[in-house]
Parts: sequence; structure tokens; C-alpha cells
Amino acid sequence: MFEFSQYLGFIVFTGIVLMGFWLMIFLATFLVPYWIFGPMIEKIKAFIKSKKSPLKP
Repeated sequence: MFEFSQYLGFIVFTGIVLMGFWLMIFLATFLVPYWIFGPMIEKIKAFIKSKKSPLKP
């Protein structure tokens, strides 16, 4: 069967793989869409705010 060092190595390897997996899930579902749509949303907010503010001469 496994020796303790092999078992420990397997646990460390599994932990690193799982951390990488969840990091990629986080990046794909939150950060990348924010980087893509965040500036667009800010521009839309600024445009709406400029439309609502009174015109300056």
C-alpha cells in the first residue's frame, strides 16, 4: 500500500489541484466578466449622470 510520505505527497498534490480548480472557477465566473463589463457599466453610469445633470453654459 502507501507509505506515509507517499500519502502526504498525494494529499499535497490533491490540495494544490483543488486550489487551482477553484481559482479557475472564481476567475471564469467573477473576475473576467467584471473586467469585460465593468468599464462598460461605468461608462453607462457616467452617460446617464451627464444626461440628468443640467447643462452648463
